[in-house]
This record gives sequence, C-alpha cells and structure tokens, in this order.
Amino acid sequence: MYRYMARRDHDTRNALLPGILDMLVLRTLTLGPLHGYGIARHIEQTSGDRLRIEEGSLYPALQRLQIQGWVTSKWETSSTSRRARVYQLTRAGRRQLEQEASAYDQMVAAVAAVMQTG
Repeated sequence: MYRYMARRDHDTRNALLPGILDMLVLRTLTLGPLHGYGIARHIEQTSGDRLRIEEGSLYPALQRLQIQGWVTSKWETSSTSRRARVYQLTRAGRRQLEQEASAYDQMVAAVAAVMQTG
C-alpha cells in the first residue's frame, strides 16, 4: 500500500512523487464539491486502497491549491448537522489539471522507455 505522508523520515517506497497529490486532489474535485474526508476516501477507493492520504498531507495540499486559485472552499452544514469545509475546483484549477495530467503522462512514458531498455 502506498501512503502519502508529510514526514521526512518515512520509507520512500511509500511516498507519492511531489505534485502527484495535488493532481489527484484536482482530479477528484472534477466530480463536484467535496469535503476533505470525501476527497481522501475517493482517492483511497479508486486506487483500490493502495493510496492512503493522511490528513497531515491533504489539508496543506488543499490550502496550497486554494492559494494558487485552483480550488475554492466554503463552510457547509452536513445532514448530520456538522460543519465541514467543502472544496470546489475552479476554472483555473481545471486548466492546471490538464497541464499536470499532460506532464505526468509524458513523465510516465519517459520512465517506461528507460525501464524497457536492455
């Protein structure tokens, strides 16, 4: 199982490459507005529980994405009367996701080419 953690002393085999978390969050928010737990849960479920996003990494990423103008947020009250911050992708965030996804695809192709050489 891969985990994304902010700690520096973790095993590098369990870390996502820098920037991947931001891309995963932006992609998840294309589904519509979600709170932090919903974002983390979606990433975990769609990865077959191979990616576990820790709170200590998710919330700083969401804050970073807000500062960049790629995500907005607002407080809402859930059906259980609990307040939760809900995050939504902006138009600029959609453009950024397209750029990041393209760069990621190119990087994966380059790594695959190197790995296939004898």
